Amino acid sequence: MNSTTPFTTRAPTPEGAPDPIRVRARLDGPLSRWLWLVKWLLIVPHVLVLIPLWIGFSLLSLVALVAIVVTGRYPRSIFDFNVGVLRWSWRVGYYAYSALGTDRYPPFTLAEVPDYPAGLDVQYPARLHRALVLVKWLLVVPHLLILAILFGSGSWLSWQAGDQAWAWGGGVVGLLVLLAGILLAITGQYPRPLFDIILGMNRWALRVVGYAALMTDRYPPFRLDVGGDDPGSLAVPSGEPAAHAVPGRG
Repeated sequence: MNSTTPFTTRAPTPEGAPDPIRVRARLDGPLSRWLWLVKWLLIVPHVLVLIPLWIGFSLLSLVALVAIVVTGRYPRSIFDFNVGVLRWSWRVGYYAYSALGTDRYPPFTLAEVPDYPAGLDVQYPARLHRALVLVKWLLVVPHLLILAILFGSGSWLSWQAGDQAWAWGGGVVGLLVLLAGILLAITGQYPRPLFDIILGMNRWALRVVGYAALMTDRYPPFRLDVGGDDPGSLAVPSGEPAAHAVPGRG
């Protein structure tokens, strides 16, 4: 599904394994020419549910931090819940103004929905570095500076926290999604190269969010893996524990 562009990078990470955070998407068609204009209203029920879910995500992440420092493990029940919140948010964003990639209304569930056009999975880590969890918020600062440009002054993180329901999104991604909506209204088509780049930017952001949420010790790469197919999705079985890796910058 991916087209070859100068942005595409498919080489394995230095650790020799795919990224543990895998984001997939399929461009649906045909897409409505005008539905995207009212999706901000249609996602309100999801936002009302996601706000308390993200509050729970934040509180449980603190519990997970303590558990990792003490035991070196991320409690599996908390991990599954937090991955579900990320997954749900990605489906809503994909339907709405993170990508406009489908007109199929997102389901109200934390679980993976294999036949939905967008999905997210995170490989469960067998072990996590106990000290590293205390500084991951600092290590992601270089990424956040880039994502602030791509998504507009931290709009990605505020949307994930449930505050972005009424705004377009801003930044480079917001402009590209707006362009996609305009082209869709005029031509009835979503240009594939535009879709691929938008997906690459969203994949980058989701990897950073997952790392900052302590779900992996694999430092997110500074690159766009463009297109709907995640380069790790074909190589890493879903739900399998990951071996502990020495933290490094991919």
